[in-house]
Amino acid sequence: MSTPVLSVRHLRVEFPTRKGVLVAVDDVSFDIAEGEVLGVVGESGAGKSMTGSAVIGLIEPPGRIAGGEVWLKGQRIDNLPYEDMRRIRGRRIGMIFQDPLTSLNPLYRIGDQLIETIRTHLPVSEGEARKRAIKLLTDVGIQGAEARINAYPHQFSGGMRQRVVIALALAADPELIIADEPTTALDVSIQAQIIQLLKRLCRERGTAVMLITHDMGVIAETADRVAVMYAGRLVEIGPVRDVVHNPHHPYTKGLMGSIPTLDIDAPRLKQIPGSMPRLNAIPKGCAFHPRCPEAIARCREQRPEAKVIDRSEVACWVAHHADAETDR
Repeated sequence: MSTPVLSVRHLRVEFPTRKGVLVAVDDVSFDIAEGEVLGVVGESGAGKSMTGSAVIGLIEPPGRIAGGEVWLKGQRIDNLPYEDMRRIRGRRIGMIFQDPLTSLNPLYRIGDQLIETIRTHLPVSEGEARKRAIKLLTDVGIQGAEARINAYPHQFSGGMRQRVVIALALAADPELIIADEPTTALDVSIQAQIIQLLKRLCRERGTAVMLITHDMGVIAETADRVAVMYAGRLVEIGPVRDVVHNPHHPYTKGLMGSIPTLDIDAPRLKQIPGSMPRLNAIPKGCAFHPRCPEAIARCREQRPEAKVIDRSEVACWVAHHADAETDR
């Protein structure tokens, strides 16, 4: 079996405060293979973006990785010195942010930013870097790249700016791309184009992708596998078709049930009652139990470990009991 591009093991991220330690990510483990797209979903505050920030080493102090390991193609990277991690960031791990304007300097031409990124990470001349930059812009679907390379960010539409950011992320041929809500600020037609672009580029280049989003439509279209997070914990992970059509965890069922469908004429949309717990008030046992319609006494006392059910891994006592009954 080949080494996964990214392997996260028992990751824990903490934020020390005057009133105690807040745990933003708690015992999260997953792998991403070469050319695979792993979707990470959950409500706001679930720990999706924090997990991505931990992988790329961009957690703001006083936050820190307090436990676990992050491995990139067999090399452990969570304990590297700042300068070593800085060289990996951009070269081996690319990042696509939600708002392209946070990634692009409005005072510099697009070409200058691409050329600088390429020359920072690759031993090429300015002329070679410019040719590479033009090819990257062409690859991400920007027509007339030779002319547009001299334009400023404000001269591009939102969708085109996001394409430029994808070109920046791919500039040094990284092994892994972390895409944090890359389509949220775009209209639906542009979203579809960006999704298809990501899928095509990853397939052609063999790049692994960690796609962070709260949009299950994007996940269903793009991801090979999906990881569902709640209150900093991984509650279910498995092939996207299995998780979307046959979810096991009650929280995943709630997420899927809240998506409107054309074939069912329901008077009201389903919703999950309550809200995500604050970091200083994570419930004992399963963090979802106060909102769970299926919770049993054990859910309130013991935190469930992940168990393989069908082709997914599920951390839920109710799902474990149901699976055990099925096996009898």
